[in-house]
Amino acid sequence: MTVKYVISLFGIFSAIFLTGCTAGISQQSRSMVTYNGTFAALQKTPDVYKGEVVMLGGRIIEAKVGSSLSEITVLQLALDSNGRPVHPDQSGGRFIVQAKKFLDPAIYQKDMYLTVVGTLKGSQIGSIGGFRYAHPLIEGIEIKLWPNTTRTSPAIHFGIGVGTSF
Repeated sequence: MTVKYVISLFGIFSAIFLTGCTAGISQQSRSMVTYNGTFAALQKTPDVYKGEVVMLGGRIIEAKVGSSLSEITVLQLALDSNGRPVHPDQSGGRFIVQAKKFLDPAIYQKDMYLTVVGTLKGSQIGSIGGFRYAHPLIEGIEIKLWPNTTRTSPAIHFGIGVGTSF
């Protein structure tokens, strides 16, 4: 093998590997985040944190479009190190994402996963069943819609011998 061939192969594998490992939310948006507390604290007293930039994620419950903005109600889930929602059976509650642009409900469908970086605007009172519920209200800066898969580990594995994955 020539050196040129080896360098070409290395470049191709590096590009594939790095593409698979990129985070969903841009570094620019991540650097804007000013709130690092818990979702429970945010939900309990959203007006205290009004104006803070947060990064939250979860599973879409509902998407609505109005004349001037779109609203997505999200079931909050913990985020992994890439900002992807995880642990679909453990939630701290719900929040609402607003965007001053058209977010098509056919794309932002129920049960899809998303991550948002946005500014906390306070809360919006709604109801779940017969219960009044204060949803933290987030004005989206960047919204990442995740592919609907259950894979939480890289698709490429390196190793020697026989192994197993859980």
